[in-house]
Amino acid sequence: MSARAGIVVTGTEVLTGRVRDLNGPWLADRLLELGVELGHITLCGDRPADIEAQLRFLAGQGVDLIITSGGLGPTADDMTVEVVSRFCERDLVLDPGLEAKIADIVTGLMARFPGVDPDAVLAANRKQALVPSGAEILDPVGTAPGVVVAGAPTVVVLPGPPRELQPMWDAAVATDAVQRAIAGRVTYRQETIRMFGLPESGLADTLREAQTRIAGFERLEITTCLRRGELEIVTRYEPHDAAVYSELLKVLRDKHSRELFSTDGTFVDDQVATLLAGRTIATAESCTAGMVAARLTDRPGSSAYVAGGVVSYSNEAKIELLGVDAALIEAHGAVSEPVAEAMAAGALRRFGADTAVATTGIAGPGGGSEAKPVGTVCFSVALADGTFLTRTSRLPGNRSDVRERSTTVAMHLLRRALTGDR
Repeated sequence: MSARAGIVVTGTEVLTGRVRDLNGPWLADRLLELGVELGHITLCGDRPADIEAQLRFLAGQGVDLIITSGGLGPTADDMTVEVVSRFCERDLVLDPGLEAKIADIVTGLMARFPGVDPDAVLAANRKQALVPSGAEILDPVGTAPGVVVAGAPTVVVLPGPPRELQPMWDAAVATDAVQRAIAGRVTYRQETIRMFGLPESGLADTLREAQTRIAGFERLEITTCLRRGELEIVTRYEPHDAAVYSELLKVLRDKHSRELFSTDGTFVDDQVATLLAGRTIATAESCTAGMVAARLTDRPGSSAYVAGGVVSYSNEAKIELLGVDAALIEAHGAVSEPVAEAMAAGALRRFGADTAVATTGIAGPGGGSEAKPVGTVCFSVALADGTFLTRTSRLPGNRSDVRERSTTVAMHLLRRALTGDR
């Protein structure tokens, strides 16, 4: 078994959702890169008893390494170092060299705040120079140093702000204490497959079949999740099981060749950006509020291929800005495949592009009908050679869900149009 680790994310602001936890997922990825198995990520507020309870829980799970984030500031609610010191049965001592280093940093920062009492600030920051006896100190990136306390388990204490935590990570890993704690690590490989247009139940059936057909299947650690309307399958395995993973990939290709669009982890957005090299694209959006254009432009160099876009909710805007025939809207309704195609064609003309994508739909919460309920969205991709690829989907969820899923559908329709997979 590989070396195991646990992560304790502290902070009442994170616990209550006011601040999103970025450190847990980031540290999880770094541990995976090291070949360290992550057993748990726990989250608690700035209460000493709760922080200590998380540390004791993880120690009880037999982890070799515990990493904490947060609670290293100068204020009274920043208690992590004190709690870790007690947990590791170490005295809390003042490090004079660290105190001087923090004072230099704080003095430089105070130049931006001339009205602040420097003595009061330095007295508050003195608390950050208190460390467990015998701990290895990680130089601060902000004002808060990190510490590494050797033991069983070894504890790494890192600050909460990601911009401070992340630069400290390599220094923490390089310490003798951490290297000893992760000495039993195993090198893993991780592969990511992405699918679109397949329900999770369909994938579950295929994986059950693969389990009966592939020798060594149980040695693959497979996790699946639905993200942005796509299925993401992440498989982790030891290098000697590469052939087992190859068999799994073959099964997925054989069963779901149309739905499987990425075997190397690339996102559809990246694939579309590559396919648009040497082309120009325009967007015409009704229900997606410019989100398709945002996805297209969220890539370096997008200005080379994105010509422009129109968000046209009203019929008048569709007519005036995209040249959609009013009679077409009258005959078929604004949410219809003929209008989607007319919007795409209008975007081609307006921006002189050779590719266009259009969306028109009912995102909700009201406005639907029995024939066209909320979640009905019509899509069309138009190419300069006169080719149209048009679809209608009925997407579940609230307004936000429908918009996000519609954007994903539009990107996949673009990919199919540009690859000729129609």
